[in-house]
Amino acid sequence: MDALRAVLGAAALLLLLLATARLLLARRNSSRPRTAPLSLLVVAGSGGHTTEILRLLSSLSQSYSPRHYVFADTDKMSEDKICSFEQKRAETFSNSQILCNGPGTCVPVCLSALFLGILALKKVIIVYVESICRVETLSLSGKILYYFSDYFIVQWPALKEKYPKSVYLGRIV
Repeated sequence: MDALRAVLGAAALLLLLLATARLLLARRNSSRPRTAPLSLLVVAGSGGHTTEILRLLSSLSQSYSPRHYVFADTDKMSEDKICSFEQKRAETFSNSQILCNGPGTCVPVCLSALFLGILALKKVIIVYVESICRVETLSLSGKILYYFSDYFIVQWPALKEKYPKSVYLGRIV
């Protein structure tokens, strides 16, 4: 029990340090205008998450390119859908952005990107879109990434009221 408390305490301290560093970096980098296209890392989940993320991708401009994907080894259906979707696109650009919408696999990816920024190796913009099915509360991924994402988009006004940092754009998927 004491070991568990120590691990949880260390994890909480690490998250606090990451959040502090993130805020400091955000202030330092906020005055830089975006001039180049963005490379995009997309974290796909199974089932409805993949359908939603592909709808989001289809509405983005060509400047979000190239696109890179993360999905579970066991998720062959999402892999097939993404391969089919990407056969229509093939551009190469240089800045980085992550777009995700809730699968648990996006949390470690986003935290890794955050860590790259803390180390000043690469600035990665994290855009989190909460799933349309989350009407009154955030998903666990959303609850974690709310504090670390550059843009946190919700699709219901009740969530905007509860989470003031979020951006409400209405239904986008």
